[in-house]
Amino acid sequence: MKRPARRTLPLHLEPASGAAWRARWFHIIFGHDDPPGRRFDVILILVILSSIAVTVLDTVAELRAGWNIAFYVLEWLFTLAFTAEFVLRLMVVKRPGRYVFSFFGMVDLLAVLPTYLSLFVVGSQYLVVIRALRVLRIFRILKLTQYVGEADILWATLLRARHKILIFISTILTLVLIFGALMYLIEGPGNGFTSIPRSMYWAIVTMTTVGFGDITPHTPLGQFVTSIIMLVGYSIIAVPTGIFAAELAAEMRAKQGVYCPACGLGEHAGDARFCRGCGAALKR
Repeated sequence: MKRPARRTLPLHLEPASGAAWRARWFHIIFGHDDPPGRRFDVILILVILSSIAVTVLDTVAELRAGWNIAFYVLEWLFTLAFTAEFVLRLMVVKRPGRYVFSFFGMVDLLAVLPTYLSLFVVGSQYLVVIRALRVLRIFRILKLTQYVGEADILWATLLRARHKILIFISTILTLVLIFGALMYLIEGPGNGFTSIPRSMYWAIVTMTTVGFGDITPHTPLGQFVTSIIMLVGYSIIAVPTGIFAAELAAEMRAKQGVYCPACGLGEHAGDARFCRGCGAALKR
Protein backbone atom coordinates (compact mmCIF):
# COMPACT_ATOMS: atom_id res chain seq x y z
CA MET A 1 0.00 0.00 0.00
CA LYS A 2 1.28 3.42 -0.90
CA ARG A 3 2.08 5.47 2.17
CA PRO A 4 0.67 9.01 2.33
CA ALA A 5 3.12 11.80 1.83
CA ARG A 6 4.37 13.44 4.99
CA ARG A 7 3.07 16.97 5.36
CA THR A 8 5.77 19.56 5.77
CA LEU A 9 5.11 22.35 8.25
CA PRO A 10 5.86 25.97 7.34
CA LEU A 11 9.18 27.29 8.56
CA HIS A 12 7.58 29.28 11.34
CA LEU A 13 5.88 26.12 12.58
CA GLU A 14 8.99 23.97 12.84
CA PRO A 15 9.95 22.88 16.35
CA ALA A 16 12.80 24.72 17.99
CA SER A 17 16.00 22.78 18.56
CA GLY A 18 17.38 22.26 22.04
CA ALA A 19 15.62 20.96 25.12
CA ALA A 20 13.29 18.00 24.83
CA TRP A 21 10.48 19.87 26.60
CA ARG A 22 10.27 22.26 23.63
CA ALA A 23 9.66 19.42 21.21
CA ARG A 24 7.07 17.91 23.53
CA TRP A 25 5.16 21.16 23.99
CA PHE A 26 5.41 21.93 20.28
CA HIS A 27 3.75 18.60 19.59
CA ILE A 28 1.02 19.31 22.16
CA ILE A 29 0.34 22.89 21.02
CA PHE A 30 0.53 22.47 17.25
CA GLY A 31 -0.33 18.79 16.96
CA HIS A 32 -3.82 17.35 16.70
CA ASP A 33 -3.41 13.65 15.95
CA ASP A 34 -3.13 12.37 19.52
CA PRO A 35 -5.07 12.87 22.79
CA PRO A 36 -2.73 15.49 24.34
CA GLY A 37 -2.95 17.76 21.30
CA ARG A 38 -6.72 17.38 21.04
CA ARG A 39 -7.18 18.03 24.75
CA PHE A 40 -5.09 21.19 24.49
CA ASP A 41 -7.20 22.44 21.60
CA VAL A 42 -10.47 21.63 23.37
CA ILE A 43 -9.38 23.42 26.55
CA LEU A 44 -8.12 26.40 24.56
CA ILE A 45 -11.38 26.73 22.63
CA LEU A 46 -13.46 26.49 25.81
CA VAL A 47 -11.36 29.23 27.42
CA ILE A 48 -11.70 31.39 24.29
CA LEU A 49 -15.47 31.02 24.22
CA SER A 50 -15.66 31.73 27.95
CA SER A 51 -13.62 34.90 27.57
CA ILE A 52 -15.85 36.09 24.74
CA ALA A 53 -18.93 35.36 26.85
CA VAL A 54 -17.52 37.47 29.68
CA THR A 55 -16.79 40.33 27.28
CA VAL A 56 -20.29 40.20 25.77
CA LEU A 57 -22.04 40.00 29.15
CA ASP A 58 -19.92 42.88 30.45
CA THR A 59 -21.67 45.16 27.94
CA VAL A 60 -25.08 44.49 29.56
CA ALA A 61 -25.68 47.33 32.02
CA GLU A 62 -27.74 45.25 34.47
CA LEU A 63 -25.09 42.53 34.68
CA ARG A 64 -22.18 44.95 34.79
CA ALA A 65 -23.71 46.74 37.77
CA GLY A 66 -23.66 43.59 39.89
CA TRP A 67 -20.76 41.66 38.41
CA ASN A 68 -18.34 44.41 37.40
CA ILE A 69 -15.50 43.26 39.66
CA ALA A 70 -15.99 39.60 38.71
CA PHE A 71 -15.93 40.42 35.01
CA TYR A 72 -12.80 42.53 35.48
CA VAL A 73 -10.97 39.76 37.35
CA LEU A 74 -12.05 37.08 34.87
CA GLU A 75 -10.93 39.16 31.91
CA TRP A 76 -7.48 39.62 33.40
CA LEU A 77 -7.25 35.91 34.20
CA PHE A 78 -8.12 35.07 30.62
CA THR A 79 -5.65 37.64 29.32
CA LEU A 80 -2.82 36.29 31.48
CA ALA A 81 -3.62 32.75 30.33
CA PHE A 82 -3.57 33.78 26.68
CA THR A 83 -0.36 35.72 27.24
CA ALA A 84 1.31 32.67 28.76
CA GLU A 85 0.09 30.54 25.86
CA PHE A 86 1.38 33.04 23.30
CA VAL A 87 4.80 33.21 24.99
CA LEU A 88 4.92 29.41 25.10
CA ARG A 89 4.20 29.24 21.38
CA LEU A 90 7.08 31.61 20.71
CA MET A 91 9.39 29.49 22.84
CA VAL A 92 8.70 26.20 21.06
CA VAL A 93 8.79 27.33 17.40
CA LYS A 94 12.00 27.55 15.41
CA ARG A 95 11.41 31.05 14.08
CA PRO A 96 9.35 33.11 16.55
CA GLY A 97 9.50 36.25 14.42
CA ARG A 98 7.88 34.53 11.47
CA TYR A 99 5.22 33.04 13.70
CA VAL A 100 4.33 36.45 15.15
CA PHE A 101 3.69 37.83 11.65
CA SER A 102 1.75 34.77 10.47
CA PHE A 103 -2.06 34.84 10.43
CA PHE A 104 -2.61 32.94 13.67
CA GLY A 105 0.37 34.65 15.27
CA MET A 106 -1.22 38.05 14.64
CA VAL A 107 -4.56 36.75 15.94
CA ASP A 108 -2.87 35.44 19.09
CA LEU A 109 -1.21 38.81 19.61
CA LEU A 110 -4.41 40.76 19.02
CA ALA A 111 -6.18 38.49 21.49
CA VAL A 112 -4.15 39.89 24.40
CA LEU A 113 -3.33 43.42 23.30
CA PRO A 114 -6.81 44.98 23.82
CA THR A 115 -6.87 44.23 27.53
CA TYR A 116 -3.44 45.73 28.06
CA LEU A 117 -4.47 48.72 25.95
CA SER A 118 -7.49 49.18 28.21
CA LEU A 119 -5.06 50.38 30.87
CA PHE A 120 -4.31 53.37 28.66
CA VAL A 121 -7.33 53.69 26.29
CA VAL A 122 -10.85 53.55 27.72
CA GLY A 123 -13.16 51.12 25.92
CA SER A 124 -10.48 49.19 24.01
CA GLN A 125 -11.15 46.11 26.15
CA TYR A 126 -14.20 45.32 24.02
CA LEU A 127 -11.93 44.59 21.08
CA VAL A 128 -11.22 41.22 22.67
CA VAL A 129 -14.04 39.77 20.58
CA ILE A 130 -11.32 39.27 17.97
CA ARG A 131 -10.55 36.15 19.95
CA ALA A 132 -13.41 34.54 18.07
CA LEU A 133 -11.01 34.16 15.14
CA ARG A 134 -8.97 31.77 17.22
CA VAL A 135 -11.88 29.33 17.25
CA LEU A 136 -10.74 28.52 13.71
CA ARG A 137 -8.39 26.10 15.46
CA ILE A 138 -11.41 23.86 15.93
CA PHE A 139 -10.86 22.77 12.33
CA ARG A 140 -7.80 20.86 13.56
CA ILE A 141 -9.97 18.86 15.95
CA LEU A 142 -12.60 18.13 13.34
CA LYS A 143 -9.85 17.25 10.86
CA LEU A 144 -11.48 19.42 8.23
CA THR A 145 -8.14 19.81 6.47
CA GLN A 146 -9.16 16.83 4.36
CA TYR A 147 -11.65 19.14 2.64
CA VAL A 148 -8.97 21.51 1.35
CA GLY A 149 -9.24 19.87 -2.04
CA GLU A 150 -12.97 20.52 -2.18
CA ALA A 151 -12.36 24.14 -1.19
CA ASP A 152 -9.93 24.41 -4.09
CA ILE A 153 -12.65 23.12 -6.41
CA LEU A 154 -15.08 25.80 -5.21
CA TRP A 155 -12.45 28.51 -5.67
CA ALA A 156 -11.58 27.25 -9.16
CA THR A 157 -15.28 27.24 -10.01
CA LEU A 158 -15.64 30.88 -8.94
CA LEU A 159 -12.64 31.83 -11.06
CA ARG A 160 -14.05 30.06 -14.10
CA ALA A 161 -17.44 31.71 -13.67
CA ARG A 162 -16.12 35.19 -12.83
CA HIS A 163 -16.82 36.67 -16.28
CA LYS A 164 -20.40 35.42 -16.33
CA ILE A 165 -20.98 36.55 -12.77
CA LEU A 166 -19.49 39.96 -13.58
CA ILE A 167 -21.86 40.35 -16.53
CA PHE A 168 -24.78 39.31 -14.31
CA ILE A 169 -23.84 41.84 -11.62
CA SER A 170 -23.44 44.57 -14.25
CA THR A 171 -26.92 43.79 -15.58
CA ILE A 172 -28.40 43.92 -12.08
CA LEU A 173 -26.74 47.26 -11.33
CA THR A 174 -28.08 48.65 -14.61
CA LEU A 175 -31.62 47.55 -13.75
CA VAL A 176 -31.27 49.00 -10.25
CA LEU A 177 -30.17 52.34 -11.69
CA ILE A 178 -33.03 52.42 -14.20
CA PHE A 179 -35.73 51.43 -11.71
CA GLY A 180 -34.30 53.75 -9.08
CA ALA A 181 -34.40 56.70 -11.45
CA LEU A 182 -37.96 55.82 -12.53
CA MET A 183 -39.20 55.66 -8.95
CA TYR A 184 -37.50 58.93 -8.12
CA LEU A 185 -39.39 60.57 -10.98
CA ILE A 186 -42.69 58.81 -10.26
CA GLU A 187 -42.88 59.02 -6.46
CA GLY A 188 -40.58 61.94 -5.66
CA PRO A 189 -39.27 63.20 -2.30
CA GLY A 190 -42.79 63.50 -0.89
CA ASN A 191 -43.13 59.72 -0.72
CA GLY A 192 -39.65 59.03 0.64
CA PHE A 193 -37.74 58.78 -2.65
CA THR A 194 -35.58 61.79 -1.84
CA SER A 195 -32.75 61.00 -4.28
CA ILE A 196 -31.72 58.53 -6.94
CA PRO A 197 -29.24 56.75 -4.61
CA ARG A 198 -32.00 56.28 -2.02
CA SER A 199 -34.33 55.08 -4.75
CA MET A 200 -31.63 52.63 -5.87
CA TYR A 201 -31.45 51.32 -2.32
CA TRP A 202 -35.20 50.78 -2.44
CA ALA A 203 -34.85 49.00 -5.79
CA ILE A 204 -32.21 46.64 -4.39
CA VAL A 205 -34.33 45.83 -1.34
CA THR A 206 -37.38 45.23 -3.52
CA MET A 207 -35.57 43.25 -6.23
CA THR A 208 -34.04 40.91 -3.68
CA THR A 209 -37.52 40.40 -2.17
CA VAL A 210 -36.32 41.57 1.27
CA GLY A 211 -38.86 44.39 1.60
CA PHE A 212 -37.92 46.34 4.72
CA GLY A 213 -40.91 48.63 4.27
CA ASP A 214 -39.05 51.81 5.23
CA ILE A 215 -39.82 53.24 1.77
CA THR A 216 -43.05 52.34 -0.02
CA PRO A 217 -44.68 53.61 -3.23
CA HIS A 218 -47.99 55.43 -2.93
CA THR A 219 -49.02 56.18 -6.51
CA PRO A 220 -50.68 53.61 -8.77
CA LEU A 221 -47.90 53.94 -11.35
CA GLY A 222 -45.25 53.48 -8.66
CA GLN A 223 -47.00 50.37 -7.38
CA PHE A 224 -47.16 49.00 -10.93
CA VAL A 225 -43.41 49.52 -11.37
CA THR A 226 -42.86 47.88 -7.99
CA SER A 227 -44.75 44.81 -9.18
CA ILE A 228 -42.53 44.64 -12.24
CA ILE A 229 -39.41 44.86 -10.09
CA MET A 230 -40.67 42.05 -7.83
CA LEU A 231 -41.28 39.77 -10.80
CA VAL A 232 -37.87 40.60 -12.24
CA GLY A 233 -36.30 39.89 -8.87
CA TYR A 234 -37.86 36.45 -8.60
CA SER A 235 -36.80 35.60 -12.14
CA ILE A 236 -33.15 36.57 -11.71
CA ILE A 237 -32.52 35.00 -8.30
CA ALA A 238 -31.82 31.62 -9.90
CA VAL A 239 -29.38 33.01 -12.50
CA PRO A 240 -26.19 33.11 -10.38
CA THR A 241 -27.09 29.76 -8.85
CA GLY A 242 -27.40 28.22 -12.29
CA ILE A 243 -24.13 29.75 -13.45
CA PHE A 244 -22.24 28.46 -10.42
CA ALA A 245 -23.88 25.01 -10.55
CA ALA A 246 -22.98 24.57 -14.22
CA GLU A 247 -19.37 25.60 -13.68
CA LEU A 248 -19.13 23.44 -10.56
CA ALA A 249 -20.39 20.40 -12.45
CA ALA A 250 -17.83 21.01 -15.19
CA GLU A 251 -15.06 21.43 -12.65
CA MET A 252 -16.07 18.24 -10.85
CA ARG A 253 -16.07 16.28 -14.10
CA ALA A 254 -12.61 17.61 -14.93
CA LYS A 255 -11.39 16.81 -11.42
CA GLN A 256 -12.82 13.33 -11.25
CA GLY A 257 -11.73 12.29 -14.72
CA VAL A 258 -12.66 8.77 -15.81
CA TYR A 259 -14.62 6.46 -13.52
CA CYS A 260 -13.76 2.81 -13.13
CA PRO A 261 -16.73 0.64 -14.26
CA ALA A 262 -15.77 -2.05 -11.73
CA CYS A 263 -15.17 -0.21 -8.46
CA GLY A 264 -16.40 3.31 -9.31
CA LEU A 265 -13.11 4.99 -8.42
CA GLY A 266 -12.59 8.38 -10.11
CA GLU A 267 -9.78 10.90 -10.52
CA HIS A 268 -7.83 8.89 -13.04
CA ALA A 269 -5.33 10.54 -15.35
CA GLY A 270 -6.49 11.45 -18.80
CA ASP A 271 -4.28 8.81 -20.45
CA ALA A 272 -4.90 6.06 -17.87
CA ARG A 273 -5.99 2.70 -19.32
CA PHE A 274 -6.47 0.73 -16.10
CA CYS A 275 -7.97 1.56 -12.71
CA ARG A 276 -5.39 2.55 -10.12
CA GLY A 277 -7.53 0.91 -7.44
CA CYS A 278 -8.61 -2.47 -8.76
CA GLY A 279 -6.73 -2.74 -12.06
CA ALA A 280 -9.82 -3.11 -14.23
CA ALA A 281 -9.81 -1.67 -17.76
CA LEU A 282 -11.25 1.83 -18.01
CA LYS A 283 -14.00 2.64 -20.51
CA ARG A 284 -13.83 5.89 -22.47
